[in-house]
Amino acid sequence: MFTKATFSFLDELTNNNNREWFETNKPRYELLVRAPALEFIEQMGPVLEKIAPHFRTDPRKVGGSLMRVYRDTRFARDRTPYKTNIGIQFRHSLCKDVHAPGFYVHIANDECFLAVGCWHPEPDARGKIRDLIVDDTDQWIAARDQKRFTRRWALSGDSLNRPPRGYDSAHLALDDLKRKDFIGVSPLTPDDVIGENLVKLTGARFAAAVPFMSFLCAALEIPY
Repeated sequence: MFTKATFSFLDELTNNNNREWFETNKPRYELLVRAPALEFIEQMGPVLEKIAPHFRTDPRKVGGSLMRVYRDTRFARDRTPYKTNIGIQFRHSLCKDVHAPGFYVHIANDECFLAVGCWHPEPDARGKIRDLIVDDTDQWIAARDQKRFTRRWALSGDSLNRPPRGYDSAHLALDDLKRKDFIGVSPLTPDDVIGENLVKLTGARFAAAVPFMSFLCAALEIPY
């Protein structure tokens, strides 16, 4: 699927991030980026169905699991029109929002990684996650500290400087209550990405995150 040529194209796009260059090289984008990404998404379908049946792989060119290459520059300081990474998200069947629980794949020249969880959840969702951490701290710690999870994943994302209002500042899981993102990140190497076992590797790491994802889904009252 992905090859060294994929990374070369992303590097060229970084150095030529303008509409004229992209339109001229769009056939190469289709061949080196979009086509292998859609193939990867399609192959992840039966894998994800086994470990997370309520999450969806959607290999459509537009509106599916492959995130669009076009950047929204309306409110951005960076006015370059194209993303220089490949972003793939497998979302819950009941959630259309990028901030909802999901499995994510990021491929770029500067960094490749897998991610799981809720990135920048809305205040209501964030509150529900924090409340379940308080109500069932043991279950949260078991999911967070499971050896199979911690072997491959590290919790990441933004956090508050102070305890959130209304929560015990001496709580056992205070650092987690302060989180604004509830995500785990697992690094990939370029060799992982272009290797023939990318689907198997991704499936195994996503499987290791099942208790973590199950907890987040329970907090948001959606089935895992």
